[in-house]
Amino acid sequence: MRTLTDGGQTPLEVAHLIATFIDGSARTLDLAQYDFELGPESARVVGGAIRRAHDRGVRVRLAINVDHRNPIPVPPPSSPDLDLIRSLPVEAFPVAGVPDLMHHKYVVRDEQAVWTGSTNWTDDSWSRQENVIVIVDSAGVAGQYAANFAEFAEGTPVAASGATAGPPIDGIRTWFTPRGGPDLSHRIAQAIGLAQRRVRVCSPVISTGPILGALAGVVASGRVDVAGCIDAVQLQGVAVQWRGGASAWKLPLLARLTGGQFTAKQSNPYARSRLHDSMHAKVVVADDTVFVGSFNLSRSGESNAENVLEFEDAEIAEQLARFVDTVRARYDVLTLPAADAG
Repeated sequence: MRTLTDGGQTPLEVAHLIATFIDGSARTLDLAQYDFELGPESARVVGGAIRRAHDRGVRVRLAINVDHRNPIPVPPPSSPDLDLIRSLPVEAFPVAGVPDLMHHKYVVRDEQAVWTGSTNWTDDSWSRQENVIVIVDSAGVAGQYAANFAEFAEGTPVAASGATAGPPIDGIRTWFTPRGGPDLSHRIAQAIGLAQRRVRVCSPVISTGPILGALAGVVASGRVDVAGCIDAVQLQGVAVQWRGGASAWKLPLLARLTGGQFTAKQSNPYARSRLHDSMHAKVVVADDTVFVGSFNLSRSGESNAENVLEFEDAEIAEQLARFVDTVRARYDVLTLPAADAG
């Protein structure tokens, strides 16, 4: 488990971590990446690892999100470096992110290990965003990710991909959306509602009804230590969309999270040439239960192709709860945007 903070590490540090993971491959590498756009130095490190893998006979495949036309900023669009991708010895599978996104950020190595989490493959993501990286050594878990990747390699559209989680394997339950999206939201909401000690949350936005309702409920009850951090710019985007619309009922629930328990990072509004420094981590800790992956706690997250690991581990839960507290301590208290904002 590795956590990233804004300014806490360099792109080269993360690039070398990825290169080390790739260098351990012997047969296959399947990469599903929402965004893949690196600076010259980090591209040299990651690209070099991919080329070394290919040269020793590893089959390298890449599914990449393209053609996104959804409104920004929830989430900002991807901008894969197609010239970089073409320069690499990979079998590439473009996945049309219209209207929903192929939002994964995982690598399956030899169907034995998985690299996953919230981190896109960009220099900004590796140096100026909050993110979580998880590496799982489990053939059972890796096999489920390999099956998910096979959907994209076979041309399955985003809307038909993913599946509701089955029983845990090696103590880990894997979730894939969009087919498993509503069930995942309800599962996270259930864990939040049953928490007895603490709930910690990082997500760029919190807009899916079950999770927002569960958080509002435990905050109102006062019986559980609840706190977290979101992204102020993306919050403003959804709040403006909600006002006067069918989702206006969510605003009072969101208002429950104001007042000190939650903070919001004032990141840069999205522009192609601007620094991308959003609060990008996606993690929920409910007592010792952890949910971590690529899934924004949002309605659009339910519709995208996402992945989440669910497991119970007191040590990792404590590590990630401390990470959330570290992140939220850096930013201002969450307030709702003014009614005329946007």
